[in-house]
Amino acid sequence: MKLDMPPFQQARVLVVGDLMLDRYWHGKATRISPEAPVPVVKVASREDRPGGAGNVALNAAALGAAATVIGITGNDEAGHELKLRLSAAGVLCHFQQSESAPTITKLRVISQHQQLLRVDFEQDFSAFDVSEMQVQALAVLADSQVLVLSDYGKGALVDTQTLIKAARKLNIPVIVDPKGTDFGRYSGATLITPNLSEFEAVVGCCTSEEELVTRGQDLLTKLNLEALLITRGEHGMTLLRPNTTELHLPARAREVFDVTGAGDTVVSVLASALAAGSSLAQATALANLAAGLVVAKLGTAAISGPELRRAIQREDGSGRGAMSAEQLLIAVEDARAHGESLVFTNGCFDIIHAGHVGYLAESRKLGDRLIVAINDDDSVKRLKGAGRPINPADRRMAVLAGLEAVDWVVSFAEDTPEALLRLLKPDVLVKGGDYSVDQVVGGEYVRSYGGDVRVLAFLDNCSTSAIVEKLKDTPGS
Repeated sequence: MKLDMPPFQQARVLVVGDLMLDRYWHGKATRISPEAPVPVVKVASREDRPGGAGNVALNAAALGAAATVIGITGNDEAGHELKLRLSAAGVLCHFQQSESAPTITKLRVISQHQQLLRVDFEQDFSAFDVSEMQVQALAVLADSQVLVLSDYGKGALVDTQTLIKAARKLNIPVIVDPKGTDFGRYSGATLITPNLSEFEAVVGCCTSEEELVTRGQDLLTKLNLEALLITRGEHGMTLLRPNTTELHLPARAREVFDVTGAGDTVVSVLASALAAGSSLAQATALANLAAGLVVAKLGTAAISGPELRRAIQREDGSGRGAMSAEQLLIAVEDARAHGESLVFTNGCFDIIHAGHVGYLAESRKLGDRLIVAINDDDSVKRLKGAGRPINPADRRMAVLAGLEAVDWVVSFAEDTPEALLRLLKPDVLVKGGDYSVDQVVGGEYVRSYGGDVRVLAFLDNCSTSAIVEKLKDTPGS
């Protein structure tokens, strides 16, 4: 399945559910306590991150979607910190505050990237009057494209049916991250996303793929769902839909570092992609890809739009190599989002020789990414005369793309690369040969926005024209 980056900036996602604050205390553990056989951690740094429904909303916002989150917190420092961090990320927050119960907080003590201890501070909100929260959710629902119910069993979602029915009446998809064994609470939702353990706790142990699919289809019918996504850890994901062949997606993580918050990432990418117009299969594949990225991070973490775009590019092979100007522009935008500087050079590169290889290696040292633009065949003929190029553009691009120093290769039809320079706005423009900086085509434009223009020499006695002339003079050539 070919993956594309959805226009997440067009998505509007509403998240309702259990809010919590994840706290991390980091430090070295160099000795054992004399009081008990436990390590002593000298705390060097502290970090707070949104958790639960807050993490779902944060992930959606990190992708570029407009995210709103509604839930319950205590009227305390942790609740204020949670709202502050979400608001700073662009998430619109509507918190109903409890005067008697604290904000749910999970404290993790970390040493050398290993979690040594988790301490939970919480009281159940199940007896809390959530009517204010429900009213707020119903008020903003009509302005949303997808509703996410993030259920951690802490009491915020005691009345799921009111929200599900209201959303479906407005033709708004409902995605549920479920909890517990009473999945009947989510009847009528569009999609629920249990992990394998949660799924088997409801339908029973599945000893084969066939049994998993059969029991999943029965659950779809029983709950009147449009889809069921079972996340299966190292076995990836399985998407089930009525009257449709199941879709199995393999796990994408190369190394699992921490699974904390991975379910939140799956739900947020699913919701944001659907809101941005992706099909359910496409959204699921993107969620699977994002899950593979997040489990390589420590703790609850958000996957940004540029991170996901780069992963998509790796999937279709567009991370490096030859590409069109339109593809290159996307790759350049991604590189800039990662703070990378861009070096641009151009030429005919008709016969690649040692001088070119050395020159390109030196050019690459001037920045993080090297773009090589080549004249197309008609342009080379106009510049060099009949009989040129020796090698057509596709072959020249393939050879250049195979060089370690080169990130991207693109061709242009004009005699000069000025149109490409205006499109890409590189940080450094490089030209090889016996030129002065003022003679470099496009140099004036690059300098106009603060870019740098450099001239590098080819290795001695290396030139394509000289090689061609030598071949002409060689007997039998």
